[in-house]
Amino acid sequence: MIEVKNLHKRFHHKEVLKDISIKFQEGKVNFIIGRSGSGKSVLTKCVVGLIEPDKGDVAYDGNSFTRMDRPEKQEVRKKIGMLFQGSALFDSMSVIQNVMFPLNMFTELSEGEKIDRAMNTLERVELQDSANLLPASLSGGMMKRVGIARALAMQPRFLFCDEPNSGLDPQTSIIIDNLIKDLTYELNMTTVVISHDLNSVLEIGDEINFLHEGRVEWKGDRKDIVNSDVESLNRFVFASNLMKKLK
Repeated sequence: MIEVKNLHKRFHHKEVLKDISIKFQEGKVNFIIGRSGSGKSVLTKCVVGLIEPDKGDVAYDGNSFTRMDRPEKQEVRKKIGMLFQGSALFDSMSVIQNVMFPLNMFTELSEGEKIDRAMNTLERVELQDSANLLPASLSGGMMKRVGIARALAMQPRFLFCDEPNSGLDPQTSIIIDNLIKDLTYELNMTTVVISHDLNSVLEIGDEINFLHEGRVEWKGDRKDIVNSDVESLNRFVFASNLMKKLK
């Protein structure tokens, strides 16, 4: 579990995070949603240690990450997998080389052990037959799956997914959603998804945190989100004509 306690962050005269408290539960798909500029990205960067908060604390499994020294934080980061918005694959590396990248950086495994680990993760995302291909020959959905395999290579306890369905067609988005959900349950990871995609939220969101102007204005699950009486959340959820018809 990851617990965020009373987090504050200010840039110059603008307070971006205002007393944020959230518990990201183990074995569940936890969403952070909200409009652009609501504080989602800054919150995520604070949680993974890319930005230092001004006040408050972030704890991984009850241990204060905020107060750790650099070597201790590095050990925690080895337990974190990241799926980036654009997949962020290296064009000059094959699929298996991309998946092996964090293993080369952070482990002392033998070459054979790294190849075995990479192939196992590729099998989980059903891309074992594409191991020697270059990213340029992959579809958008396949690149996302390679990104997931790379995120899993270090056998993380915590998985962060930044807009995992960005640029994907609806059918491929469903495949990626189900893959994230299934892997979260199977591996009992604490998964945090940052997304604007309401379809994903309604499909796989176990715990949903809605940010508005730097505050958590609503928490709940996918069954409750369409029945909220929080005005700012309703404007976000029912922004499209299709959702307005479903209301």
